Amino acid sequence: MERRDKVNYYLDIADTVSERSTCIRRMYGAIIVREDEIISTGYNGAPRGRKNCVDLGYCKRDSLKIPSGERYELCRSVHAEANAIISAARRDCIGATMYLAGRDAKTGEILHDTTSCAMCRRQIINAGIKEVVCRTGRDTYEVVHVRDWIFNDDSI
Repeated sequence: MERRDKVNYYLDIADTVSERSTCIRRMYGAIIVREDEIISTGYNGAPRGRKNCVDLGYCKRDSLKIPSGERYELCRSVHAEANAIISAARRDCIGATMYLAGRDAKTGEILHDTTSCAMCRRQIINAGIKEVVCRTGRDTYEVVHVRDWIFNDDSI
């Protein structure tokens, strides 16, 4: 049996974290790793104490037919990236890598366009995370250098 490479190992963990997601559209899992140690994990779901979409049986953005990536202020969920950052100390995030994996909640298929939204990008920048590795397939991924968001992303 061939040993799993380190990047896909961490992406597999982020994918497993996504199984806790309570979103009925997209399931995301994020982990923050620094110096080969997992600092924190996060998945998308309603704030603590609030009902989740899976419990309510509907998604407001779905019912309004809002396309993916738009009108996040209507979403009940705190994103996986934000939850991972909330659970970590900033001193542990500085220079760290975030691994992000997503799946379609209805089909379970890997999302090939996984990326952080503009709100999460701002939080990732302020947390001091240096790169985000986004799963694009079972064994494929894209590495985003956070500096590129700082200097080249006008959406944030």
